[in-house]
Amino acid sequence: MPEAVGFLLDRFRAAGPKTAFIEPDGSTVSYAELLGLIEGVTELLNANDVPPGASVQLRGDFSAASAAWLIALWRVLAIVTPVAPSSYEKADEFLNVAAAEWIADPATNQITRAAGNSKHSLYDILRSHKTPGLIIFSSGTTGASKGALHDATRLLGKFQNPGKDFVTLAFLLFDHIAGIDTLFYCLANGSTIVCPPDRGPSTICRLIEDHRVEVLPTAPSFLNLLLLSNVTENHDLSSLKIITYGAEMMPQGLLERVTEAFPETRIIQKYGTSEIGALRSQSEDSRSRWIRLGGAEWRVVDGLLEIKTRTAMLGYLNAPSPFTKDGWYETGDQVEVKGDLIRFLGRDSDIINVGGQKVFPAEVEAAIRNIDGVAEVAVFGKAHPILGAIVCARVRMQDPTFAAPDARTAIRKGLVGKLESYKIPQKIEITQDALTTARFKQHRAHK
Repeated sequence: MPEAVGFLLDRFRAAGPKTAFIEPDGSTVSYAELLGLIEGVTELLNANDVPPGASVQLRGDFSAASAAWLIALWRVLAIVTPVAPSSYEKADEFLNVAAAEWIADPATNQITRAAGNSKHSLYDILRSHKTPGLIIFSSGTTGASKGALHDATRLLGKFQNPGKDFVTLAFLLFDHIAGIDTLFYCLANGSTIVCPPDRGPSTICRLIEDHRVEVLPTAPSFLNLLLLSNVTENHDLSSLKIITYGAEMMPQGLLERVTEAFPETRIIQKYGTSEIGALRSQSEDSRSRWIRLGGAEWRVVDGLLEIKTRTAMLGYLNAPSPFTKDGWYETGDQVEVKGDLIRFLGRDSDIINVGGQKVFPAEVEAAIRNIDGVAEVAVFGKAHPILGAIVCARVRMQDPTFAAPDARTAIRKGLVGKLESYKIPQKIEITQDALTTARFKQHRAHK
């Protein structure tokens, strides 16, 4: 049976001296050098007797070394849990859920034993098929994270068909399904991957200018921060051909500001989850939130999107199955349908029920964000003895000296005529804290 990553290694050999990675410190690693790193890690794994089917936690961020470790681990049929720095505080939790037997550290080029035993009934499926695995943990802000187990060969399968070669910035995280998807799309097509030392707007703009980055995969929260920072005016970003966004709802007003700021750049909405992988998608146009999904079947049941795809996970390590009896994944996303296009309205779990009326936080956030002076906003529900729930908002203003009472008055006035009265927040908290998580998602935790 050919190894899962065999086709990738062949393409690395063909790419040879071409730059594979521009590292966080600015140094470069060619595809030939990446092959050497992979061989070295493979020898190290064999010397440490890491067996097929071992559960291994891989700690690191995007770099040639991290990619080499992931590929080498899959060569020996390991089941790998990537953990990025933003998730290190949960590393021990992930170790326990994954029953990890080993911890790999690309920064020190070492692998050490952990307390786990690599035992789980789902692992037996991978071992019986002699295939490597990938575990992606959900990024929920409350409660225990759910570990989604994937057959890595299924995820890699879609990259066997050649794609396009773009210089791409590795903005999304190393332990995010979209980050993994970006990594292997680039590697499969011999592209150059630019690894940022941090993900601040100034650093990202500098890297785009210095390395003529063509693709920026990111999230709406970062695009909002990028435009608010005004740093785009100090850099030549003309090399950007494509900006992709996902992971959270894109407000229509923000999408229009992004298209105005980057008029020569295609703006594409992406969709995927830890459970089904990253799907192919096509936006109706750069200003539209209507998209077509490819590489999967989809249907809508009671307003909620369900998907069936070959890249779906085998199951959760620590939670009940989210699949229907006939194999459809229940996404929990409320959508509208227009022919073969869909538009996302928000997560079913986020809906606020105000006296029997449904309120989508994303709709309220979009309206508040369009008010002059607002930098960030997070809308959530709070229990109410009569209505069941009321709408609340946490808002960060662009000017931190803006008096809270004046800000609340401006926001309420700005929403009159824009939203129905039951959607207007009854409680508005003005904060100076960031409302975006380290994973560039809206921090919408309820109080």
